[in-house]
Amino acid sequence: MIPNSPLSSIKQLAGQTAVYGLSSILGRLLNYLLVPLYTRVFLPAEYGVVTEMYAYASFLMILFTYGMETAYFRFASKQQDNRNVFSTALLSLLISSMLFVFLFSVCSGSLADLLTGATSQSSSAYQRYIIWFVIIIALDAITSIPFARLRLQNKAFRFAFIRVIGILVNIGLNLFFLLLCPKLPPDTWVHSFYNPAYGVEYVFISNLISSALTLVLLLPEFKGITFSIDKKLWKEMLWYALPLLVAGFAGMINETMDRILIKYLVADKSDALVQLGIYGACYKVSILMTLFIQTFRYAAEPFFFSHAERDDAKKTYARVMHYFVITCCVIFLAVMLYMDFVKYFIGDEFRSGLHIVPILLMANLCLGVFYNLSIWYKLTAKTQWGAYLALLGAAITLLLNFILIPRMGYTGAAWATLICYAVMMVVSYIVGQKFYHVDYHLAPVLSYIAAALLIYFFSNYLRHNFGSSLPLITFFNTALLMLFIAAVWLTERRKKSYLRQP
Repeated sequence: MIPNSPLSSIKQLAGQTAVYGLSSILGRLLNYLLVPLYTRVFLPAEYGVVTEMYAYASFLMILFTYGMETAYFRFASKQQDNRNVFSTALLSLLISSMLFVFLFSVCSGSLADLLTGATSQSSSAYQRYIIWFVIIIALDAITSIPFARLRLQNKAFRFAFIRVIGILVNIGLNLFFLLLCPKLPPDTWVHSFYNPAYGVEYVFISNLISSALTLVLLLPEFKGITFSIDKKLWKEMLWYALPLLVAGFAGMINETMDRILIKYLVADKSDALVQLGIYGACYKVSILMTLFIQTFRYAAEPFFFSHAERDDAKKTYARVMHYFVITCCVIFLAVMLYMDFVKYFIGDEFRSGLHIVPILLMANLCLGVFYNLSIWYKLTAKTQWGAYLALLGAAITLLLNFILIPRMGYTGAAWATLICYAVMMVVSYIVGQKFYHVDYHLAPVLSYIAAALLIYFFSNYLRHNFGSSLPLITFFNTALLMLFIAAVWLTERRKKSYLRQP
């Protein structure tokens, strides 16, 4: 049943976001809890290897899926019986993933030599990492379509269940390999397959087993597949998806290229992996903002498409943006005002980088707003603009990283991320208003962001001028957070009658 007002539509989106949060917020929160383990088991340089490999994996995931997930949403949402779309998209990814695994496996030795270069890192170890990762990414690419089908069918609970099971298995295996196995006597059965020299490699092996199990759990969703590709449909889907592939690559440059470039651009190369490890760990401290945005994206994309034909769609989109920014501001303050406690999320050797957390939180807020705005080029089928905007961001990211990292280290990478997302957000808004005008509530949105930043700076002022007593600072910061929430609640309450208008 379609809701009969924009406000009820937003409530539906909030409900779906909450359910997807079981897999994204709860699931990823559990996954992120591995960070305290990693930052205590591994040295910063070792964790730098983990950060680097997952950065490369993000690019490979874009290549392996080549925009087919969004293309599936686009074409399947227009057909009542979309089994043909499902079969075409799934078989396309299945065939291409097998081809990619073969090619990367054959070239793994050369790629490993390229990644290690003249460093002391083991080329043979990197060759194994590459093979593990291409198999992981192939499995994840294949499962992206069954997961998309669950989202399109509003089967959020099944989606959440499978996601959480996969994450719990990954966590369990990490605990098994990194905590339990090293403490067992050498004559136990575990040491028939456990090799302590593998170290960080067990992070990747655990991920591989988890991804394989996820595919097995999704096999019932393959029911009804025709094992044939509709060539005409496939070409249409590919034509729609290719700009998204370019946008995906460019977007991934914005998101992860800093974690690749730090290793090569920092002034002190002997310290490169240490800085990368610290940067990667502190990036994880912005967990709440990242998780909320990821969860929102899971729920929002099918929601936006399903409401596109409604007369009040644009009004709904504006209100979604409004509440999205409010939530992000609360998350920003919750993290920064309680940093005295949040910092224990990572090991002591990684906390020297905590000064970049507010920069990264604001960067993620801008990214989240950009995701909200990006609906204009998806609904109008002008997906080439997604590529243009992402390429603009990629150019800014590369330019600023090459300028700032040699001078500021990983702090420069954080500033480059914020500037990139802020520019993309502004340009997307300006261009989007020409093709798909939405009357966003700019004044209140900007006021909330400004208020959150002022409260953060005022908290720092109190800390530096009135002592560092943890109970006192916590009391003041709690009062400031409650003041912000109360001010937002009172302001929104005054608009209550307006928001309920159909």
